[in-house]
Amino acid sequence: MTALAEKNMANNKPKEKISAGLVSCALWENDVTTRDGRTVTVLKATIERRYKDAAGGWKSSNSFGRNEVAQAIYCLTKAYAAMVEKTSEDEEVTE
Repeated sequence: MTALAEKNMANNKPKEKISAGLVSCALWENDVTTRDGRTVTVLKATIERRYKDAAGGWKSSNSFGRNEVAQAIYCLTKAYAAMVEKTSEDEEVTE
């Protein structure tokens, strides 16, 4: 197993989680290789809605009703701001 794969496995928790009601967005760090061979860390977002099934168990879904769309937009807007902030920080370090 490569060092990069080991690092990714150790980082199984999201870097940040943003919630609004039962909708949440997680930000994950992913190492990618650029065309020029550099390895850089980028943020990627996942979004889900939690709900209870008929038996009372918690489940996740990626579909949103009318009232949950606004919550999803809020979470994704915050996630985008965090991604832009990280990009700005990275650019300051490399300059």
